[in-house]
Amino acid sequence: MTLFNHPMLAFLSAGEADTLPLQMLVVFGFAKLLAEAAQRLRMPGIVGGLVAGAVIGPSGLGWIQYGELLHAMAELGVMFLLFQVGLEVKASELLRVGKVALLSASLGVALPFAAGWAIMAAAGHPRIESIFMGAAMVATSVGITAHVLASKGVLSHRTAQVILAAAVIDDVLGLLVLAVVSSMAKAGGADWAGLAVTTAVSIVFVVAVAKYGTRTAGIVVPRLTQSLRLDEAEFAVAVTFLFLMAMVAAYSGVAAIVGAFLAGMVLAETASDHLHTLVRGAGELMVPFFLASIGLQLDTAVFRSGSTIALALAILAAAVITKWIGCGLGAISLGYQDASRVGAGMVPRGEVGMVVAQVGLAAGAISQPVYGVAVFMAVMTTILAPPVLNFLYKGVPAGPRPTPPSVELG
Repeated sequence: MTLFNHPMLAFLSAGEADTLPLQMLVVFGFAKLLAEAAQRLRMPGIVGGLVAGAVIGPSGLGWIQYGELLHAMAELGVMFLLFQVGLEVKASELLRVGKVALLSASLGVALPFAAGWAIMAAAGHPRIESIFMGAAMVATSVGITAHVLASKGVLSHRTAQVILAAAVIDDVLGLLVLAVVSSMAKAGGADWAGLAVTTAVSIVFVVAVAKYGTRTAGIVVPRLTQSLRLDEAEFAVAVTFLFLMAMVAAYSGVAAIVGAFLAGMVLAETASDHLHTLVRGAGELMVPFFLASIGLQLDTAVFRSGSTIALALAILAAAVITKWIGCGLGAISLGYQDASRVGAGMVPRGEVGMVVAQVGLAAGAISQPVYGVAVFMAVMTTILAPPVLNFLYKGVPAGPRPTPPSVELG
């Protein structure tokens, strides 16, 4: 009997309550172990976390199945990750690159969508299936890029500001595309009036928070924190605000992770060094589950035919090239080198692409093999991006984190 088929490990996928500590141990332990191995090989540690999920998941050793518990842990992980990134970003800096970010996001949506649709149509797939694949190639998973940029200390670099702003815009556009495509999959067709209202609410929410949130939080949060007798009152207020913003974002038609990012950005001006430390600690606990969850959802069982493999490779190549070129062209005013960084930073699809694929599968709009191709594309773009970004940002000096100003309460 070997370690890999030990009876204890056979219970990991059973979902029983008493296996919870063992599941957490395997997922967290492997993610950290392979992150350490990646860093020793001079690769971003994030790659190790992603690969860990593939190793222990159905496509590897089969120890862990992706279920509701790990999904919830992953959602918390990515929310804390984006909140932590938001704490390092000033709203004024993000608004300053708004025009470049808007152009970059728009081109980064149009080109992948057209390419995905065209490749699927050329391969003889039905129209709705082709459109869903195009939609899965649209939205960027900013969590992966943000993790790389934060670990390199370059969040203050202008390209990082463009990437973060473009990712927020990209999310709104991506959700709009998904809403249209989902409506087309139904017999009644698209509800254009409803889509218009959702889009307007989403835009108003993001702009209002970016413009007025910091000023409001600068007045309210310090007073509230000082009036509380709780231990770690600032952390309690900050995390409550994180979940509140994530909830409001979701109800506004924007992804919850965008709300988490905006919550951090709103608090960036007043957050103490101690809050940064506590949030970083929470992220170190939760983020490995988010990274491993992406690898866990990779299922190689669908790649049993040469045509499916060829389609997967074509979609992957198109997903990387069109996003890189589209977003890069939108940022070409920054110069070729910085435009290339922006394009590469927008390549990961991560959980966003998989959500679109899951919606299509549930609606009966795409087949299981096509779903597998979409998930393969989402996972592989996420794995490929960190080492590329690591190379492109080599030599870029890490910027110091701005010290939060003191707030007078008179």
